[in-house]
Amino acid sequence: MSRIEQFEKMLAGGQDGALLRFSLGNEYLAADDPARAAEHLRAAVNHDPDYSAAWKALGTALDRAGDSAAAMAAWRDGVEAAERRGDKQAAKEMRVFHRRLEKRGQ
Repeated sequence: MSRIEQFEKMLAGGQDGALLRFSLGNEYLAADDPARAAEHLRAAVNHDPDYSAAWKALGTALDRAGDSAAAMAAWRDGVEAAERRGDKQAAKEMRVFHRRLEKRGQ
């Protein structure tokens, strides 16, 4: 059984939370399914709006899915979340991703 199958089974069994959704989103990203990853990463940040790693991954998933505007919005929200938690490195990384995407769009 793959990790995705294991996590999906946990979710179907009623276990739901930010960490499970984050893990599932990362597995879908690794499996090159960014749309499905974004679905679970959105759920992760809905469970925990200050989960900066989930915001960072959500922006990446949305970017890979071709939704640049949503990716930039996720990273902006993620920077705010990271700053609330004092997660300076995550905030810095998301600012860099945001700037790169802006430059790519010009």
